[in-house]
Amino acid sequence: MATSVRRTTLTLPAAALGPDNPLPALAGPRDVHRVTVPQDAGLPADMARQLGYRPLDSLLPVRRRDGYGRHRTPTDLDALVIENDRLRATVLPGLGGRVHSLHHKPTGRELLYRNPVFQPADFALNGAWFSGGIEWNIGATGHTTLSCAPVHAARVPAPDGGEMLRLWEWERLRDLPFQVDLWLPDGSDFLYVGVRIQNPHHHTAPVYWWSNIAVPEDAGTRVLAPADEAWHFGYERTLRRVPVPESGGVDRTYPLRSEYPADYFYEIAAAERRWIASLDAGGHGLVHTSTDTLRGRKLFLWGAGRAGRHWQEWLTEPGTSGYAEIQAGPARTQLEYVPLEAGAEFAWLEAYGPLAADPRTVHGADWSAARGAVADRLEAVLPRAAVDAAYAAWRPYADLDPKERLATGSGWGALEVARAGYDLPGLPFTEDTLGAEQEPWRELLRTGDLPDEPGVPGPSLVAPAWRDLLESARPGPTTDFHLGVAQWHAGDRAQAVRSWERALAAGRSCWPLYCLAVAEAAAGETGRAAQRYAEAVACADEQAGRAERAATGDGADREAARRARSWLPVLPALAREAVPALIAAGRADEAAAVLARLRPEDRVRGRFRLLTAQVRLAQGDVTGARAVFDDGLEVADLREGDETLSDTWYAIAERLVAGEGRITDEVRARARTEHPLPERYEYRMRPA
Repeated sequence: MATSVRRTTLTLPAAALGPDNPLPALAGPRDVHRVTVPQDAGLPADMARQLGYRPLDSLLPVRRRDGYGRHRTPTDLDALVIENDRLRATVLPGLGGRVHSLHHKPTGRELLYRNPVFQPADFALNGAWFSGGIEWNIGATGHTTLSCAPVHAARVPAPDGGEMLRLWEWERLRDLPFQVDLWLPDGSDFLYVGVRIQNPHHHTAPVYWWSNIAVPEDAGTRVLAPADEAWHFGYERTLRRVPVPESGGVDRTYPLRSEYPADYFYEIAAAERRWIASLDAGGHGLVHTSTDTLRGRKLFLWGAGRAGRHWQEWLTEPGTSGYAEIQAGPARTQLEYVPLEAGAEFAWLEAYGPLAADPRTVHGADWSAARGAVADRLEAVLPRAAVDAAYAAWRPYADLDPKERLATGSGWGALEVARAGYDLPGLPFTEDTLGAEQEPWRELLRTGDLPDEPGVPGPSLVAPAWRDLLESARPGPTTDFHLGVAQWHAGDRAQAVRSWERALAAGRSCWPLYCLAVAEAAAGETGRAAQRYAEAVACADEQAGRAERAATGDGADREAARRARSWLPVLPALAREAVPALIAAGRADEAAAVLARLRPEDRVRGRFRLLTAQVRLAQGDVTGARAVFDDGLEVADLREGDETLSDTWYAIAERLVAGEGRITDEVRARARTEHPLPERYEYRMRPA
């Protein structure tokens, strides 16, 4: 039975993604992976170069995804099943092409951690992400902006005469197209995955890729790789070399023997075969291997501490098993970017399948024997030469055009092909995938001018070619707004401010006001930034009110209703940023007034309950601030590594202890003793 590919529906308790944040992501990425390298770290030369090579400094042109909550209802998700007589893989094309499940039929084992719910959380570069399965991380350090976005999918002929499932998209942070081809040869216990990243541009591009595999975890789980050393990265944000398996007196290859979350990037010798495996107490589990281009291997563990356990429950639900992540990428660590020359490509083949090895050896004290046993079993069930041969067989098929489209992703790739005429064999970014978000930019290509957009503007484009087109277009409020965003992305902040001021001069609008507020904040002008934010909030409230009246008045039509709905996420998005800015400027009463403008259904969301506590604390209402926590709150979009909850709790506790007095070290110590942080608010991923 060669691979067959079919459509199906997967029903899960799911939280709705909600609308994207309509504001341009002008602030830099909130990167928990920034790193301090000790002087004595002894980095290899190529690693040192790639750590500093063109790190991401902006999320533009991607929008943030923060409109989700934590209320889950049974939801049907489109799924694609790839199956032979040994394995069944279930893929979610509407959610980044995630492999949700990999089921081994002969043993009845699920090889992956299969999340029983779909619960977005703020772990992706742009927000919404969910745990479980195999995800394809491209773009920049962290979880891809495509985590909860649709990708294109189609049937393609496979090298063995069966069918492959091709996934492809245009990654917008680095402007690179990529594809993922999945197939199961007849009788194979391994899922083969061919990956290709192309650089169609005339300049070198920084490439980031990590295939991220969630695997079940319990006290007997051990992760093995062919290495005696690893690079440790924790949320203290330092990178250091440590021995494998034991460091600090603990065997770190057992994920639950650590207390805090951490990454271990294995230092694999050049001649060694690339693989990583997660095996249970009985020696059973999943192994991942690849051709040598995919050189890096990593273990991410949550640890057994309160925060790690709490995060796992947050990402799924209490009572479910935990998971660890085993990963693979083209560099030693996820903190590096690999240069891809103009017109070139990176390509490799991965294999995922079951592995069983002698548990006494796998879990024995002799690390060399343990990893040697796994390497021997892997060579027996899937020889290294077979993986290389499968890669060679796949390469001619990587260029084949799809036979039947099974799912549709975004229109951004088609827009780039329309602009530059790229020839991308096997990746049909066709005109029929263009949608409403791309239409104004098609008009710019056709006429040289960007049409004015009434109401909420669509996403901005910021690549140099688009910035050049905007600079040549006829000035107007919409063009000047988008031009300012592109100039800001390019680092030309003075010109960006001038563009937004021109847009504002053409008519009062919350969009240039918001952008100017961000610019003032970046310049350290706290008071002026707060004033701009206050004006932007008031303006948005007025504009949304006008849109709502137009949608409910005589002669209102469907388009008026659509425009009114498009304003719903604007005021909450502005409030998220305006309230902290007003508090920082000593204008807590105005911050409270901003929260009062929100709709009741927005005010009760956890993010705004937390802001309410911070406003009350700034107003001197310490008891009222504490009451918010005592009543209970869940901040659905709490960021990975964010310590806002614990920081706010202890700021309130310190003021309760100090009263009208000074906050001293003694007061801080008493606050932590007398007002310990409740477990439900414990998300700290590093030692206090």
